[in-house]
Order: sequence, then C-alpha cells, then structure tokens
Amino acid sequence: MALANAAPESRPAGMIEILLVEDNLADVRLAQEALKEIRAPHRLTVARDGVVAEELLSETRPGAAFSRPDLILLDLNLPRKDGRELLEKIKADPRLRRIPVIIMTTSCAQEDVVAAYDLNANAFVRKPMGVDSFVELIRAIDAFWLRSAVLPPPE
Repeated sequence: MALANAAPESRPAGMIEILLVEDNLADVRLAQEALKEIRAPHRLTVARDGVVAEELLSETRPGAAFSRPDLILLDLNLPRKDGRELLEKIKADPRLRRIPVIIMTTSCAQEDVVAAYDLNANAFVRKPMGVDSFVELIRAIDAFWLRSAVLPPPE
C-alpha cells in the first residue's frame, strides 16, 4: 500500500493507481488481500476519510508524492466529509472528473444509489460481507475496469 507521504515514484508500465477511500479498517484489509490474491499490478493508496482523500487528490501533479489515481473506490459513509460530498468535488474538478469512481458501500438505500449516479458515479456496488465474496467483487472490478475498459489518460 502506498502512503500519502511516500517519496515520488515513477509508475512502472502497466501499474494501476487505485485510491481506496474507506474508514473501516476491516474493509481496507479485505481490499488489500483481494488485490493481492488476484495479482493485479497495482499501487493502492488508502484515505480513511473524505478530507484526507480530497487533500491527496488536490496534490495530484507531476512530481507530487501521490500519483493521480486511475480508479477510485469510494465508501459513502465517511467521517469528516462523506463520500457524496467527495464525489461531487471529484466530478466538478476538470483534472479529476474523468477518473472512474466506483461507490463501494454497505448501503442498500435506493436514494443512495440514485444520488450517487446523479453525482456521476461510474458504478455503485454493495460491499459483500465475506472474504470470498469480497475477492469476487474485486475480481469483477479488475476484469472490467482494469483489464477491459480503456481508462482516460491523466489531464
């Protein structure tokens, strides 16, 4: 997992930068293990709340310690700044709006689904509870977003 204060690194060919915005440590560990298991070439940065994520994303420029993510996995219910507010900021920023944002939440509320898509989320998925199910979800995200879809280049 990359740290927010890590020294700038050049991105190896084929390396996918993923920003996971998640406050639940158990879900962070599940995501880390799932990514290891599917062996996707990635660098994972974790922000534990919306304010930290916003600060990281504001620093995405050449030579910065944090590289612009290719994909953002965003929980909705976060401390300090929730996922809805962060999603709105991301999609309003011309430098960030093309980054695919996948909402990963335990919410089953239809209003959360509608609100996320109204804010231009690229996908909304419910976090599964078990390790095997979580690995399958990450495998599906990897298959579509990281292997099949053509991601936009950094602006």
